[in-house]
Amino acid sequence: MAADQCQFDQTFSFAPLPLKKSSLQEKDTAALLMKWSMLGRISAQSFSFDQNFYHYNRDKFALCFFKDPAVVSTLRNVKDGAWMPLETEIVQVDVEPVLCTKVSMDLFDPLYSCGILTFSGHVVKCFHDVYPDYDKLRQMLQEEDSEHYYAVGREERGEFLFRLFKHLCLGGELCQYEDNIDPYIRTTKLIYKDLISVQKDPESKKISVVSTVLKVWAHDDSGRCYPGGQEEERTFAYLIVDPFKRHVTLFYHHYGVGEFSR
Repeated sequence: MAADQCQFDQTFSFAPLPLKKSSLQEKDTAALLMKWSMLGRISAQSFSFDQNFYHYNRDKFALCFFKDPAVVSTLRNVKDGAWMPLETEIVQVDVEPVLCTKVSMDLFDPLYSCGILTFSGHVVKCFHDVYPDYDKLRQMLQEEDSEHYYAVGREERGEFLFRLFKHLCLGGELCQYEDNIDPYIRTTKLIYKDLISVQKDPESKKISVVSTVLKVWAHDDSGRCYPGGQEEERTFAYLIVDPFKRHVTLFYHHYGVGEFSR
């Protein structure tokens, strides 16, 4: 994509939304994020925008987002163990549309009946040469040759709800893993509800997701620079767009050691 595309076509302008308390800041959630080595490294920032968003213009939207002065002034990246301003100019944004259709947690029901969990929700341990506390949940999440890899179906694994669950389960570099799945499920539900917008059909009463979720990687002249310079599954950034309210949330995490303030 040309770096100046959003300068010549219909452009988007962004403005930070007033800060509101999110589930990431709730006492119980913050305690779990600290245990999972994610506290101070995971964040959600919300902005309004001034033009209609359509799925076909998602690439332009993402590029304009990362070039907008109101956004750039808030962006931070990790350098030498601290959040630093992102001082480099973004010239390209890679965008991956992420499936987001789920309005309940029943996606995770198969985990309770396939041997990954006991009837009480405790995670079954398994042997690993390197990790003595390895378990069948992390095995299912990470190893494609695991017998349980598709306990949750191939399409469902691509859902944002499942991706969020996986991010929390794998945690940060010094993650202390849970013995029971309940904290993962509960925290996934809270954060998902915070990030995703839904609507109810007045006739059918059916609830559906209206948000568009985009996984993004921003590049400067030297290559990939945001949300990190290195390829790391546990470093991620998503743009979550509510096209009706014209709101977008940047949800991201930077993998590493230590907690620090933005």
